[in-house]
Amino acid sequence: MDPMTETLEEVESICPDCLKEGKVAKIDAQILEENGKIWIKKECQEHGEFKSIYFGDPVLYGRWMKYKVQGDGVENAEIEGGWLEDLPKLYPKHNSQTVLSNLMVTNRCNLRCSYCFMNAGAAGYVYEPSLEELEKMMRQVREERPVPNKAIQITGGEPTVRDDLIEIVELAEEMGFTHIQVNTNGIKLAEDADYCRKLREAGVNTIYMSFDGMSKDANPWIEQNKKAVENLREAELGVVLVPVPIKGSNLHELGDIIRYAADNVDIVRGVNFQPIAFCGRPENVPEENRTKRRVDYALLMEALEEDLGGQIKKEDFYPVPFVHPISKLMENLKGEKQVEFTPNPGCGGATYAFVQEGELVPITRFIDVEGLMDLIRKQSEKSGMFKKARIATSLAKNIMDYVDLDKAPEDLDIKDLIVNALLRGDYGSLGKFHLKSLFIGSMWFQDPWNLNLERLKNCVIHYTTPDGIVPFCAYNGLGIGGKIRERYSMPIEEWEEKTGKKLKEDLWKGGPIS
Repeated sequence: MDPMTETLEEVESICPDCLKEGKVAKIDAQILEENGKIWIKKECQEHGEFKSIYFGDPVLYGRWMKYKVQGDGVENAEIEGGWLEDLPKLYPKHNSQTVLSNLMVTNRCNLRCSYCFMNAGAAGYVYEPSLEELEKMMRQVREERPVPNKAIQITGGEPTVRDDLIEIVELAEEMGFTHIQVNTNGIKLAEDADYCRKLREAGVNTIYMSFDGMSKDANPWIEQNKKAVENLREAELGVVLVPVPIKGSNLHELGDIIRYAADNVDIVRGVNFQPIAFCGRPENVPEENRTKRRVDYALLMEALEEDLGGQIKKEDFYPVPFVHPISKLMENLKGEKQVEFTPNPGCGGATYAFVQEGELVPITRFIDVEGLMDLIRKQSEKSGMFKKARIATSLAKNIMDYVDLDKAPEDLDIKDLIVNALLRGDYGSLGKFHLKSLFIGSMWFQDPWNLNLERLKNCVIHYTTPDGIVPFCAYNGLGIGGKIRERYSMPIEEWEEKTGKKLKEDLWKGGPIS
């Protein structure tokens, strides 16, 4: 081994070429530090060596990985039994609960995005479960124990092409989901302001909208996106912007997206970057294409830092499991299991920023978040008589030790916010925080070239499907979703004959189709 190469971790992965041949072959892999970057390297006896970027910055990797935590999984693991034949070969049991479930209601879409592999036109079939089938899928995540899933994303394809989307939302609310978001390209929301209102009244909490740039080159539907934001403001329905960063395409516009979000912080709740992942058809993704287009966390954050003049830095981002002590504290106070944020740190990270006189001020600039989280962790471990009173006293006494009031937003009562949220379970008080701040996050999904099974078995975002509950990166990165969709689909011609519709009629008539 090269003297400049250090093996940081022995893991397991899969062979991309075996996957092309229809096989899921588990192989050994290593997480390496080499030439100032972190790589995942693996070798298949049949197809040779594969090497892919994992983290572009060893310091960021080391800082995030120290927050690894083991989840408890679910008690009724039999509901996971429908993962086809592939996943049991890779690992026997999932380690995490479902924090957010994805419900794919159709693979039809009104656009044809260049990086999309899922739409019906590309697949050659239509996948569109009935209301009764969707109810069964929702029920299986609501029946997870010890913690029923309460947050669901209705996704596609493009969910708004379904005439009964409002009914689907109402059904989700009736079944007890307290957070319902719709993943959409925003075209219909731009065309119909009243539809936005109907979605909110039906129970939608958040719109999760594709938003790949501020120019028409990067985002051909930018004007429709902006109009959708206006209509959502009128409907009082919050939106999270979801760009797909692609090297050579839109990296230079990521800062402008943040600026736009900050200018509309009254209705834009956040920006969640999802760097391009090469899922779908492995045989159609040559190595040169992957290398030219890949964006890892470090590259993304460096682009943001440069474009925003240092207002947001890599050091401001923390991985998802960083907040795990909050779940444990709530368990201690309430005496019952709470949803656990226990993905691998590589699954994603975030920060919050406040807009002050046109500038972005990350929460890390006025709160010692590591010190505060350590305080919360210590309180979560307290036991014995009067523990709630002792925890309350300790938090009230010590919270402000971690806050720099000179740098904090003037109209934000941080002490009151934390006490209400943590001790009284008053999440309404968090609404004040969200209305004044901007969530900035990133989730880099795995594909066959960079897949780490340790990450996969700790995934907390799961698809609920006719064949059971499937982790996100298995559904997309291993092609399991495609198998399920095809199994429960019908050929386009048959669907058109049955419905009296033409698939091409879904396509948006108002502008370019990329």
